[in-house]
Amino acid sequence: MTTPENEPVTSPVDHAAAVAAETARFVATVRAADPATPVPTCPGWTLSDLVRHTGSVQRWFTVLLRQKLQEPPRSRDVELHLPPTPDGYPAWLAEAAAQAGAEFASADLDAPMWAWGADQHARFWVRRMLFETLVHRVDADLALGLDPDIDPVLAADGVSEFLTNLPFAAGFAPGTAALRGADRTIRFTRTDGDGDWLVRLRPDGFGLVGLDREAREAAASADASVRGTAADLLLLLYGRLDRSADRFEVRGDDELLAHWTTNSAF
Repeated sequence: MTTPENEPVTSPVDHAAAVAAETARFVATVRAADPATPVPTCPGWTLSDLVRHTGSVQRWFTVLLRQKLQEPPRSRDVELHLPPTPDGYPAWLAEAAAQAGAEFASADLDAPMWAWGADQHARFWVRRMLFETLVHRVDADLALGLDPDIDPVLAADGVSEFLTNLPFAAGFAPGTAALRGADRTIRFTRTDGDGDWLVRLRPDGFGLVGLDREAREAAASADASVRGTAADLLLLLYGRLDRSADRFEVRGDDELLAHWTTNSAF
């Protein structure tokens, strides 16, 4: 699934600061809400499930960072210290982010470390924690009938992070093994700023193509393309929006896009 076409790991975002900010927004959203509220974008989950999942992931990633693992962990078990009732979950989530922030501040985030994705450094886990938190904060917003607001720069970084790491996600996203094609291309273009991502499906795998001059020419004739704001593209990739929504301009091979959507679930 790996490919040399994956883009270098660069970002204009302070991921550690953004984790703190997104968690604070999440906590503020759910603090006074009914924990039993269903979350339509996570079928079968309630808000309490959503908060528990996010706090658990933050704690697990923090443990990984603390241990500086150099090989895949043998267990995902971690001390969660869950509150006795769901009404304590928002404060518990805030505590998870505080623990993560302390680890970010004390660790060398450029240190080599095992990661399941493209970037084999500690910083991978900070960036991954950010978008795990952000997307589930959006889930909470949607569950409560709120219009999610996502910083465009952050959203564009999230699109890059998703598309960079997806080729490495077969262990928990088995559908990605079906993302093959005879040199088929899908282009995602941001309409609210600079941002263009070209994905190539080959017989042996798939991955991002760096947009040099030759790739830009290929992107102009991509087999399928989707144009939308950075935030909308991020939510599209995570399955929170459908490409049929009016906010997208879709062109080209719809069967290819359907194949992508079906098999890229993260």
